Amino acid sequence: MIDRFLTTINGLTLTEFYIIISLKHRHMKKLIFLFLAIFLSVGFCFSQDNALTPQEKKDGWKLLFDGKTTNGWHTYGKEVAAKAWSIQDGTFYLDAEAEKKLDKNERGDLVTNDEYENFDLRLDWKIGPKGNSGVIFYIHEDPAKYTETYETGMEMQVLDNGTPIRRGHDDARLYSHRAGDLYDLLASKEAIHPQGQWNHIEIIAKNGKLDFYVNGNHTLSTAMWNEYWKQMIAISKFKNMPGFGTFKKGKISLQDHGEDVWFKNIRIKRL
Repeated sequence: MIDRFLTTINGLTLTEFYIIISLKHRHMKKLIFLFLAIFLSVGFCFSQDNALTPQEKKDGWKLLFDGKTTNGWHTYGKEVAAKAWSIQDGTFYLDAEAEKKLDKNERGDLVTNDEYENFDLRLDWKIGPKGNSGVIFYIHEDPAKYTETYETGMEMQVLDNGTPIRRGHDDARLYSHRAGDLYDLLASKEAIHPQGQWNHIEIIAKNGKLDFYVNGNHTLSTAMWNEYWKQMIAISKFKNMPGFGTFKKGKISLQDHGEDVWFKNIRIKRL
């Protein structure tokens, strides 16, 4: 009986049993390697900066920044990107200290070469201590008539809001001037990460409706170009700029406010 047990297991010889176990283990190893490959490839698609996933490409998204060059961008009123903006570790970077040494002609807001009407814009930004910047859109680039981007385009504020125990930029104390706000027009719901951390934002403009999203939260919604819109502008700092907030197609800008700021993962989809 003992000899029978040593030479068979459930009717199988030991040799047959070991072969089956070995085959199963090999199959399991293949499955494990397959799952790891899928996991790593999916993780790579979603975590790689300045790159579109296959699904994003299929859905019509376009990269506005490749993480390596200023292709597709120029400084407002110029043909190329001025020296104020550099590329650092896959980001557009405005170095405040370095900019102080530059001539005025080498400074200025970075602007897309193309214009957009209905769009979904997504990007990540990070601000330096007490920093100020912005994402400006619907810019009508006519420097002979409008010397600055903000004379025509509206801005989603980029700012160091500070914390209860650390003072940020002075604008953080003003209504509609905090990070994520429609600058000087409409305040947004608070969803900003603290200074030094990355924030993911989304601006959707479609058929006169404007929506802001910050770090996955829907933070602002308003209609553009109606009577209420005109009334908001009438009591804002832009009230004496006749072109402000009137254009329904325009360029997109990253603001040079003379303070440290970083941008990456800039992508857009025409709607």
